[in-house]
Amino acid sequence: MRNFKAVGQAITALFIISLSAWCYGQVELDMAPMEKAERDALYSTIQGFVGDWWNGSDLYPDPCGWTPIQGVSCDLFNGFWYVTVLNIGPIHDNSLSCAKILEFRPQLFELKHLKALSLFKCFESQHRHQVTIPNANWEKLAGSLESLEFRSNRGLIGKIPSSFGALKNLQSLVLLENGLTGKIPPDIGKLNKLKRLVLAGNHFSGHIPDIFSALGELLILDLSRNSLSGTLPLTLGSLTSLLKLDVSHNHLEGNLLKEFAYLKNLTLMDLRNNRFSGGLTLSIQEMYSLEEMVLSNNAIGGDIRTLKWENLHNLIILDLSNMGLKGEIPESISELKRLRFLGLSDNNLTGNLSPNLSTLPCLNALYVSGNNLTGELKFSVEFYGKMRTRFGAWNNPSLCYPLGVISTSHVPYGVKPCQQEIKLLKSNTTDGDVKRTFHSIASLSHTPNSFWWIFLFFLISYLGL
Repeated sequence: MRNFKAVGQAITALFIISLSAWCYGQVELDMAPMEKAERDALYSTIQGFVGDWWNGSDLYPDPCGWTPIQGVSCDLFNGFWYVTVLNIGPIHDNSLSCAKILEFRPQLFELKHLKALSLFKCFESQHRHQVTIPNANWEKLAGSLESLEFRSNRGLIGKIPSSFGALKNLQSLVLLENGLTGKIPPDIGKLNKLKRLVLAGNHFSGHIPDIFSALGELLILDLSRNSLSGTLPLTLGSLTSLLKLDVSHNHLEGNLLKEFAYLKNLTLMDLRNNRFSGGLTLSIQEMYSLEEMVLSNNAIGGDIRTLKWENLHNLIILDLSNMGLKGEIPESISELKRLRFLGLSDNNLTGNLSPNLSTLPCLNALYVSGNNLTGELKFSVEFYGKMRTRFGAWNNPSLCYPLGVISTSHVPYGVKPCQQEIKLLKSNTTDGDVKRTFHSIASLSHTPNSFWWIFLFFLISYLGL
């Protein structure tokens, strides 16, 4: 019994000692000092963006202590706090908001452990107080910076600094919806650890540089909504890890790349609103992982039956609208069981619309308007009830829907009803009967009220009386 008591006392003592040590260590952690040089550099950097009114006087005991700055994160290095994350802009309700007149101060580059820098909605004036990204000193952050993001800064103008190429540890470069101009610098090709490159929504021009052979770790490439021109670089095919490719809304031209076949992991490809041509390349049907393929509003042309569509069994969104495609809609598209959106409008497609399209279990939008489709729509009543306005088939002059099958509330907009054939004569009428019939009609045409006699004759023949 005494042994058990002694063991219990020992365990209690060890628990108290360990708890005291943990608390002491926690106090030390919370009270860890920040070097004056680091603190001064941080304060000056923040003041450059939010104004000199801010001086950090309400922070205790320092910016990384018990009252930290919203948007600023720190880590311990050799017993001292250093800034690792700096997010400026109205991200949260209590975030630091940017001033009307602001600047990049050189003290920014003295934050030697900075891993992530983000500026959101800071440089908003498009006409007054415009600011350019400084070209110098980025190499000072080469050893630490992993993420650099400037989002929604319309007053941030000028070119991408070529010195960004010195940021050898950078994994994410996002310059989204700013006022930046000029060409994409080839120096970006030196960032071989880059996983995300987003330059969308700016005013970049010129050709896309052939820089991708060294960016094998890239997962996301978004160059959309710019004024880029020329052809796609062949080295895009070396991005075998790529998940998302978006170059939509530019002035790009030329053929679709055969090298697309190497992008086995790609789930989204958006090339819409460009000037691509040359038909559908067979390499597309080897992109088995594709879930979204949007090629609309390009003069690509060619036959839609070129591809084996059943190979793309993961497709959820397929938009081939306004591409100058011809031929009949392939039956193999009906095998894409995950398909939710199918856009084939404004092409030169012909033939009948397969009723098997209505059997796609996930389909909730089908647009085939503006083609030369013919024949009778043979979809079920349930299909029209499910799709409603998400089925578009107007501007197909020879396409019709059957009368009496579809309720008036589900009649497809812009599609005419099918004309029923009127059988004037019974199928068992002989040639002699036909001659006598037409002789009778001819004789009736010279009698008074002949129109009504002829009408009555046709009515009686039609009704089989």
